[in-house]
Amino acid sequence: MTKIAIVTGGSRGLGRNAALSIARHGGDVILTYQSRGEDAQAAVAEINAMGRRALALQLDTGNIAGFAPFAERLRTALRDTWQRDTFDHLVNNAGHGDYALIEQTTEAQFDGLVNVHFKGVYFLTQALLPLIADGGRIVNLSSGLTRVSYPGYAAYAAVKGAVEVLTVYLAKELGSRGIAVNTVAPGAIETDFGGGAVRDNPEVNRIFAEMTALGRAGLPDDIGPMIASLLSEDNRWVNAQRIEVSGGQGI
Repeated sequence: MTKIAIVTGGSRGLGRNAALSIARHGGDVILTYQSRGEDAQAAVAEINAMGRRALALQLDTGNIAGFAPFAERLRTALRDTWQRDTFDHLVNNAGHGDYALIEQTTEAQFDGLVNVHFKGVYFLTQALLPLIADGGRIVNLSSGLTRVSYPGYAAYAAVKGAVEVLTVYLAKELGSRGIAVNTVAPGAIETDFGGGAVRDNPEVNRIFAEMTALGRAGLPDDIGPMIASLLSEDNRWVNAQRIEVSGGQGI
């Protein structure tokens, strides 16, 4: 049976790359988007062109009240498109960057990061647990910044650290269902994330390249295929792990 993966924030950046990589590995994909509907539909079209099936569903991962209605829309989509009541893989990727020194961080910035990157991941996963097939997989996205510090990233890194702890507890509690849960922690990647700082600011790019053993900042193609491979049967015994994919950043 073809595996079905949900990738949150799949209209751009790492999420889009992960969705395309999963399709190239033979999976079908449901990707979510907050506001970039046209980008999401373009990703769906690209996946369909590979001979895989894909759908895009709108979801604000910072709005916990919207999770129950989303789960119902997802049920309908699974039945109508795949004639199934469950999906197999959840990739909690959606997020945003908001950076400030600790003394300058506002409560609104802090709450926004918590709501999307931690509270959203916690309660979206909770809402979707009845729809995840036994033997499925969950991948949560963290950051290399939970291990290597860089000024201005304290709040962002802290909520990602919370996700890493959540991953371990999910793995423990879902083990009886055969569901493996892991964290993927990318290093600095050239995308539009955080206003495209790593991609578009040569000085920031240079700083992170010099911090990395392989001598460059990462690319989306360094991350998406790794996530897809983690969902394959070849990695069925990998569980409760934080897997950093950073080219050796900060070693």
